[in-house]
Amino acid sequence: MAKEKETNNKEIEEEKDIQTILADDIDFTGNLKFTTSLKIKGKFSGEIDSTGHLFVGKDANAKANIKARFITIYGKVKGNIEATEKIELFSGAELIGDIKTPDFIIQSGCVFNGNCVMVTKDKSMHHVPIEENKVKKDIKEK
Repeated sequence: MAKEKETNNKEIEEEKDIQTILADDIDFTGNLKFTTSLKIKGKFSGEIDSTGHLFVGKDANAKANIKARFITIYGKVKGNIEATEKIELFSGAELIGDIKTPDFIIQSGCVFNGNCVMVTKDKSMHHVPIEENKVKKDIKEK
């Protein structure tokens, strides 16, 4: 019981630093653009284009192509994602889609089905789309 309370307090501490939170009862469809930080706790479907930090909560379900500076995933994401700084998958996360990033962290207990392209850290990369055929070609060449 004490451990459960500790985990809940840790989540609250982390969320106090996040600018915008889409609550767990939100089912959002559309395009999101933001420059600071955003956490999805419910359902999201569409496109995300950001220069900020995106968090996908442990009970969240996102079907989206995502571009952001940082992407931290605890829940489920189906779609291609790219980050100009870092992608993090924490235990329990599920990602179905290709990724492109200069830095990638994946904990034990995740599901990741897709291609991964590691690139140099370059701010201009943010607007370069993932090209599925090029990803496959790059992997075959290595």
